[in-house]
This record gives sequence, C-alpha cells and structure tokens, in this order.
Amino acid sequence: MKFVIAIIIFSIIILFHELGHFLLAKKNGIRVNEFCLGLGPTLFGITKGETKYSIKLLPFGGACMMEGEDEDSQDARSFQKKSVWARISVVVAGPVFNFIMAFVFAFILISCIGYDKPVIYDVMEGYPAQKAGMQAGDTIISMNGKKMHFYREVSLYSYFHPGKTIDIVYERDNERYETRLIPVLDEEEGRYLIGFYGSGLREKGNILDSLKYSVYELKYWISTTIDSLRMLIGGRVSVNEVSGPVGIVKTIGDTYDESKSEGGYMVFLNMLNIAILLSANLGVMNLLPLPALDGGRLVFLIIEAIRRKRIDPDKEGMVHFVGLVLLMLLMVFVMVNDIRQL
Repeated sequence: MKFVIAIIIFSIIILFHELGHFLLAKKNGIRVNEFCLGLGPTLFGITKGETKYSIKLLPFGGACMMEGEDEDSQDARSFQKKSVWARISVVVAGPVFNFIMAFVFAFILISCIGYDKPVIYDVMEGYPAQKAGMQAGDTIISMNGKKMHFYREVSLYSYFHPGKTIDIVYERDNERYETRLIPVLDEEEGRYLIGFYGSGLREKGNILDSLKYSVYELKYWISTTIDSLRMLIGGRVSVNEVSGPVGIVKTIGDTYDESKSEGGYMVFLNMLNIAILLSANLGVMNLLPLPALDGGRLVFLIIEAIRRKRIDPDKEGMVHFVGLVLLMLLMVFVMVNDIRQL
C-alpha cells in the first residue's frame, strides 16, 4: 500500500507540473504532440485532437512534448515560432504550478490542524536564552532580521546557522524586547544550542488566517530547499545525504508505517505534508539555472529577450543535451546511493 501511495503522490505532483506547461502552451497556441505521465515505453495512450495522452511504463517523471521544442520545425504553431515572452510563460508555468499546488495543499493541512506558532514552551537552565531573561510563553518575532511565523523556522534557523550570534526580537505581554544570544556547543548532542524549545502545539484560526499561513508555509518550504542547496554547495552536506526517488519512497513508506496505527486521517495529513514539501522542492529545483531544467531554458530565453536575438538553436540544444546526460548520471548515482543505504 505504501508504494502505491508513493507513486500516487509522485504522479500528482509531476502531472500538475506538466499541466502548467500544457495549459500555457495551449494558451499561446503551441502545438502539443504528447502529454504523458511516466517515462519509457507507452503502456496506454489515446489521441484527442492533435495531442496524444499517454501513461508510460516507469511511474516517475512525465512530459509535455511540444512541437519544435528541441528540434527545428516549420510548423507555424511550433514552440520556437512563438514570441520569447510566450515561451518564457510556458517554461515558467511548470514550477509556478508546483508552488500553486503546495499552497493549496498547505491550506488544506493548516485548515485541518492549524499552524505551530513560534512560542517558547520552556527555557533550559544555564543556557543563553535563560541568562538573557527569556521565558516560557515568549513569542519569537525575528532572528537576525528574519521574520519567524512558525516554530519550525526558529529551529531550522539554528540548524542552518550553527554557532552564529543571533539577534532576537521577541514579544511578551504585548511588549517587544530585543536580545543577543551566542549559541553554546552542547558536546553531548554535538550541536549549538541557545536554550529554548517549543511545545509542538498548533493553533487554528479562521479562513483568512489559514490563507495567510498557507503563504508562509509555502515560503518556509521554498526557503528550506534553498538553504539546503546552499549547505550542499558549501560542503556542509555530503552528496551521499541527498535522496532521490528511492530514498523519497522509503521516507513515504516509513511515515506511512508510523502513522497508520493512528488511523487513516493521520496518514492523510502526513502524506499531505510530504506532498507540500515535494511540490515546493520540485518547483525550486526546476528553476535552477542548469541545462535541461526549466531554469536552464529560462536562462537562454532571458538572454534572447535582452539581446533581441535568439541563440543558435543547435548550440542551445547541445547544451541541454549535455545537461540532460549529466542530470541522468547524477540521478543514477543518487539512486544507487539510496539503494545502498536501504
């Protein structure tokens, strides 16, 4: 069952991403030859109008195959015949649809269980927070100028900035205070601590609160993905710690096993939370300025818009081809690493 759930989550997220490309392509009058879910040989396909809709053998991946996207075409409705701004809208639509999906799922989740306010549950004796006079019940407003909307953001900030001095603005009894905390290395736990923790309790508001905090939830996952990439590039996270489809399926399976004893509703909420993470993550990753990704295509299109002259299609195609090969090699490496760690 858990593998079926994993495939369903992947399929919905990828399908919605490709739907963004598809709808904007149709809107701009671009011919779409095939819209498919999955990769590899076709298991099932049906043609309606000019477009073939199909399901492929491998359940991970999908595509919106447009006329003239990666090859020369004399069709007046080909991708390359359209204006640069029309092509930009089509390319950027995929990641944008992922962000829309993450927002919608976040709204459902927060409407069901609320949000974790950045409120201190207790302070640790002898640590910087207690010495600075912070108390249980204080609400964290910002850390080094970064606004905090969830307690998760507070915890994650310390994780992404270990040992860094933190200027904190907090609120108590409608009064705001400022203090500076210097994290202390806890040798037993092997990490820097400032000495307070949250309760994990969540607060539910009205529909406007849910909409507002859904935006914050989307922002949280986008920021987390970007900060994680910075850690990877900076060498603070090993490539061996990066998870691919196999690792993600394992995470989904483990989460399912842990939550199924609490009932179907809890399984639904946990799967929804994972879907938010994956959808926001896919949106960010696809906007990276790397060949073969949407972000790589955007780089060429933005250069074309500035120069008002298109880059040689053969050269651009070669760059994307090389990028695709490297991306596939990386995926194989990550998949092998995932299997090795099972």
